[in-house]
Amino acid sequence: MKQNSNTDLKDQRNDKLFHYTVKSCALFVLLIMLAASFSMIWGGKEAFQTFGTSFVWNSAWDPVSKQFGALVPIYGTLVTSCIAMIIAVPVSFGIAIFITNLAPNWLKTPISTAIELLAGIPSIIYGMWGLFVFVPFMADHVYPWVDEHMGALPLIGQLFQGPPIGLGMLTAGIVLSIMIIPFVSSIMREVFSTVPTPLIESAYAVGNTTWEVIWDIVLPYTRSSVLGGIFLGLGRALGETMAVTFVLGNAHQLSISLLQPGNSISATIANEFTEADSSLYLSSLLALGFILFVVTFIVLALARFMLGRLARREGA
Repeated sequence: MKQNSNTDLKDQRNDKLFHYTVKSCALFVLLIMLAASFSMIWGGKEAFQTFGTSFVWNSAWDPVSKQFGALVPIYGTLVTSCIAMIIAVPVSFGIAIFITNLAPNWLKTPISTAIELLAGIPSIIYGMWGLFVFVPFMADHVYPWVDEHMGALPLIGQLFQGPPIGLGMLTAGIVLSIMIIPFVSSIMREVFSTVPTPLIESAYAVGNTTWEVIWDIVLPYTRSSVLGGIFLGLGRALGETMAVTFVLGNAHQLSISLLQPGNSISATIANEFTEADSSLYLSSLLALGFILFVVTFIVLALARFMLGRLARREGA
């Protein structure tokens, strides 16, 4: 009886030790996040004190006269990320659906392996490929056609007018989409694989087509997880640095045209951090980092909010 009591006490101590260990790991993540945000806002306080809230809305970026504004990098970050998601989401959806529902068994493994290999390629490789291969292709074959045929369209024509230099937000968005497709499609593939086979077979048994099974069975069953994967891909696109730096053009000019060179927050920091020759210049770059942190945090918080609402609705 005494031996059993000692065993129970030992189990309780081990359980408490395990509980505090995993709790400390979770709190350590929060500590890292708070420390990173505090270091950036502390480093950028001079810029915020000098320019105030106009730092976010000002498009000027002139290190010589010490005038800095974050509007152009913020605009470039959001536009290139939106282009990437517009391309990547339907392509990733098609890849995941094909692998899980349509591909023969002998083809599933090679495609899945190729996706995993693409996900493991460093971003600088994508950037070098984009600069030396994709940019010349865009300059010679895509940008001239887009400017000639789409630049004359009413209302949206200004989006597609610009010089055929190959560098620009459209090119950066396409390169970003190629980078995040492996991540989003892998998540979708794993999620689609969790749909119970009897559920799919019963849908086919009552006469549903493949499209109806996917639209009415697979997607509703995995909706929350699919949205989570999409937002994770968006978070990756917002923070990408090297690939965007190579192909975006790194020009501090605000233009509505997708063919014009632009800039992003991460590219601005990567290009100019070593050139910061004044405390205000360095503080402005750190302030940009804090703004990127806030934008990414808002996107992921919005994702959690949407997923929570979907979960409550499905539970109801």
